[in-house]
Amino acid sequence: MSRSNSTTHIRLTSHPEPGAASRRFPIHWGASEPAERGPVIGTVTRPGDRNVIGAHGGAYGLYRALAVSAGALNPKVRPDLTNTSPAVKIGPFPQWSDPGRIVSLDPWGHIPQVVFAREIAEGLDIRPSIAVTRARLNLPEVLSAMAAGRLKPDGLVLKDSGDIAVTKIAIDPVWHLPGVAARFNVDETELRRTLFEETGGMYPELVTRPDISVFMPPIGGATAYVFGEMEALSDPRRKLTCRVHDECNGSDVFGSDICTCRPYLVHGIEESVREAQNGGAGLVVYYRKEGRALGEVTKFLVYNARKRQEGGDTAATYFERTECVAGVQDARFQQLMPDILHWLGVTRIDRFVSMSNMKYDALVESGIEIVERVALPDELIPPDASVEMEAKKAAGYYAPQGAPTAQDLARISGRDLDKF
Repeated sequence: MSRSNSTTHIRLTSHPEPGAASRRFPIHWGASEPAERGPVIGTVTRPGDRNVIGAHGGAYGLYRALAVSAGALNPKVRPDLTNTSPAVKIGPFPQWSDPGRIVSLDPWGHIPQVVFAREIAEGLDIRPSIAVTRARLNLPEVLSAMAAGRLKPDGLVLKDSGDIAVTKIAIDPVWHLPGVAARFNVDETELRRTLFEETGGMYPELVTRPDISVFMPPIGGATAYVFGEMEALSDPRRKLTCRVHDECNGSDVFGSDICTCRPYLVHGIEESVREAQNGGAGLVVYYRKEGRALGEVTKFLVYNARKRQEGGDTAATYFERTECVAGVQDARFQQLMPDILHWLGVTRIDRFVSMSNMKYDALVESGIEIVERVALPDELIPPDASVEMEAKKAAGYYAPQGAPTAQDLARISGRDLDKF
């Protein structure tokens, strides 16, 4: 296939071509040095250099294509990466050279403009998949916490104005397919075939190029917010409070009260600020997994189905209605979630602001110690979200101790739970 303006040609093949990119710029995943690991090249300005499947930017690559089609963007343009290096130093940590510990992001993705400066100067189009900057957050709930005396400004982490100083890290996914397959305990060939089929054949190279083992999937990534000093995240002498949060646009941004997402997110931020003020660090990682990774359209369809069913919205049918619409209760599958924490050098979380068993199990099984789990205070649960909370407790998603029995839930919902 080729563009009509003949600026770039991308040829799909059923086998590796002579001089294929995977041989010119091989990627040795898990190598301890960036030069040995090799650059990740997902750009299309020089197709012969590419050594990954997919392209930079995830789903935003399609907007780039529209901009090129509309004549607003020159497809040959390359970014000027001057002064774009991270605002703070991160790593390297031992986890970076463990090929099984990090499989869903490029550990060197925040500094290719530094470690591959010579190659870029010679014409290789290498781009960052991670960006690190400093910022300030301002939330009305934090101002309320200050007014109530729960938080006090210290001039460093929390300003008198209510602004919170943070380090903000944007991360695009970069999947090492053999590692992802191993993480899910599936055959790599089967994983590649399923990825190809379930995306409507979007990436033929998944099945035609077994020599290319790195994939940039067209999905959203994650943003990490660090409260306090970056060094504290990996320092075993200092405490870490952490909230791992999956996107919920309706609640997080617009304040919808049918779930506890924004209250739990803000609670995690408040606890992170307090930990940083006490000499430790806080970490909130925000993953783009809208609607349990089923998407917002599916989520709203489920809302309708739950509220229109006979007997109204009940905890007993909460997950049942999701599965009826989506075919699965939850598609987040937290196995890849710990990678960002390993990249940041985290080995222990002193206060984990979550009662999700899925998240807890994924972190502990990956080798990260969790000392304490912090629940959302009852007074922060919106009334309309009580159904969600009771359903999660009954299904084992939440609160391993004190979860209601089936009989308790039957009294709450007024329905037969024999098949729940």
